[in-house]
Amino acid sequence: MGATNPAAASSQWLFPVSALHNTPSRTTSNIPLEKELYDRSRGVEFLYRLGVSLGLPSSAMYTAATWFHRFYMRYSMEDYHRQDVAASCIFLATKTEECGRKLRDVAKVVCSKVSQMDASKIPDDSKEVEECQTSILLTEEVLLEGLCFDFVVDSPQADLVDLFEACPNSPQIEECAWSIANDSYRTPLCLLYPPQIIAAACYVLAERAIEGPHSSSLDDRIASPAPSASLPTPPSHKSQLSGTSRRAIEHFGFNEMELANVAGAMSILLEYYCAQDLQGSCEFLASVASIPPPHSSAHQEKLYKPFAHVAAVGSMPANASTPEHAISQGATPSQGGNTPGKPVSGSWKPVTDPAP
Repeated sequence: MGATNPAAASSQWLFPVSALHNTPSRTTSNIPLEKELYDRSRGVEFLYRLGVSLGLPSSAMYTAATWFHRFYMRYSMEDYHRQDVAASCIFLATKTEECGRKLRDVAKVVCSKVSQMDASKIPDDSKEVEECQTSILLTEEVLLEGLCFDFVVDSPQADLVDLFEACPNSPQIEECAWSIANDSYRTPLCLLYPPQIIAAACYVLAERAIEGPHSSSLDDRIASPAPSASLPTPPSHKSQLSGTSRRAIEHFGFNEMELANVAGAMSILLEYYCAQDLQGSCEFLASVASIPPPHSSAHQEKLYKPFAHVAAVGSMPANASTPEHAISQGATPSQGGNTPGKPVSGSWKPVTDPAP
């Protein structure tokens, strides 16, 4: 469905879901959509790992992840490897978010992740570091052109903070919502919906996951209250649609179209979680993946296939002459669980992508 309200549609960086079928990766490189989405997820995971190792603030990582997705609406993943783009996004974000890091330090962390070596053991003047620095700068030039020098990014986390302050809830729900919002960058949601829609979707999913399968359904949590012809609805008639389960919807004051977008965003997030290999995953991840999607989005096109299947089918590059990584000539890091955090204690753990 994607963003359809006038304010959101005015942005050059919000697209309908159908646009994912017309990315350069699809039209010029013939990369299947499920493979592109899988590699986008892996790229953002790599980006998060770089950001965490460099000690960057969460805002810089959210900005970099958004740029990463925007870049691939203009360029093919076959032409620019996800790790090179992730590194350039991180380096550019350190400048725009005023958390500067030296190019050499960024390059060393990239090399350490690719080679799985400790960064402190990699010499500053090594050939690999020099090549990585050159790659970051060259890719950054293309990134700047692709972004049209539009660096402004609004994150759903900012809207979640406002929601947490206006409608305090249990720390467990808030941390779960925060982690789902972090995981949302592993999907193309930032290209499809405004931040408020994504924030509401993450919050409603978190409430449903924490409150359990016998609590209100997603449809009830995002249902639009029936309009009153003249008189206010008696309090006795409000219990089903008011209260804790609807606090996000009531806080943002969404209209019918925006509520439909919240349903669409939740469906994509649930698809993403269901595509993971959940064997041995934490309890909360399994509880999120088991949530039935909203009925209102039942006819929405499915974007994801199981990642294990996609990884097996796409184990060979589409172009055999294209190295897995432009710097390492084939080395691919194992996927980690590093994710920008919210300073709240709890038991929720963010999703970890499967090893490539």
